[in-house]
Amino acid sequence: MNVAASSLRSVWFALGSLAGLLVLAFWLASNDTVDPNAPVSLLIGAALGLAFERGRFCFFCLFREAFEERKTRQLNSIVTAIAVGAVGYALLFGLYLPNPKGEGLPPAAHISPVSLPVVAGAFAFGIGMVLSGACISGHLYRIGQGYLRAVPALLGSLIGFGLGFFTWNTLYLEQVSESPVLWLPRWFGYSGSLLIVLVTVIVVAALLVKWDRSPDDTTHPHGARRLSSLRDAYDLVLVRRWSPVATGAIVGGIGIAAYLRTTPLGVTSQLSTLSRSYLDAQNALPEVLHGIDMMRGCVALVTTAITNNGWLVIGFVAASLAAAVGGGRFKMQKPTVGNSVTALVGGVLLGWGSLTALGCTVGVLLSGTQAFAVSGIVFLVVVAFAVWVGTKLRLHRLFGA
Repeated sequence: MNVAASSLRSVWFALGSLAGLLVLAFWLASNDTVDPNAPVSLLIGAALGLAFERGRFCFFCLFREAFEERKTRQLNSIVTAIAVGAVGYALLFGLYLPNPKGEGLPPAAHISPVSLPVVAGAFAFGIGMVLSGACISGHLYRIGQGYLRAVPALLGSLIGFGLGFFTWNTLYLEQVSESPVLWLPRWFGYSGSLLIVLVTVIVVAALLVKWDRSPDDTTHPHGARRLSSLRDAYDLVLVRRWSPVATGAIVGGIGIAAYLRTTPLGVTSQLSTLSRSYLDAQNALPEVLHGIDMMRGCVALVTTAITNNGWLVIGFVAASLAAAVGGGRFKMQKPTVGNSVTALVGGVLLGWGSLTALGCTVGVLLSGTQAFAVSGIVFLVVVAFAVWVGTKLRLHRLFGA
């Protein structure tokens, strides 16, 4: 096969896919039967999928490389996303809720109770990441790269969500309902909370750079080049890996736009909705799920329609596929029986942990910390610890995974 012709076809596929998403968004905007926010959710998901794929914004991969290989610099993509998002959230919160020290909370923000179930859910989620090879958002964007092991992992997550509904009432009544909702601006105001986050981010970023043991050419493998042609622009957008700071800034900016226009970023609501709707149709759910529909975070609905979060996920996967094909990174990776089993088991833990903690590494860790929620900080710390434990136990190496 002619390499140049193959590359050209890849470019046209990527451009055609992205154009198709724009056409779909236009159709959704003109369709009175869908939610008016559906086209916006689709495009936000597409932007997020492009950023995740191009910046390799995979939480498990970043943590694993830091713990196993001392490649810590790449974690600055997460750190930067939190910092940029926190700045935007602080400005928006000031408009929505000028006085943060009252009883109310900013609308729709992912600020949930700090409870033992959040800790348990985060730990299960972290171990699930290690066993399955990625978090839920990582599996979704890697499907676009041809990573078929993501399929049993996502199927397992649907099972895990279902199990989560059966354990929810006990956890809610005994723990969650009595747990405090801890929000930094209640004590420090918006300026103080933002200062705490930014100072922490600066210190952590400096330490990550200091501890880094990456080869000198891993961050910018092709070196810095001026954009003198369309080919250079194409290489920058679709071929060269985006830097951690650029990726994090873009993800943080997308998070601000998502909160301003629709809801905070999250990728699990549609998946948990599928699980809840199926179980509801089978009359298998508890008669009452106490408090779950009033909780903040990636909460499941009972519906047969594609939710706004579903459109975000569709855009997310489609854009990551377009970027992977356009950049020559698409490769079908067939799973084995062994690593399919670990992916399925890990997926169950991902689903149960996500339902129990009311979100995942995007909905709780990212959107939560950007919103100054202590629950998001707790989730971040516990997930990182769980990944460290899992990698030390070499769970990610089971059956050649």
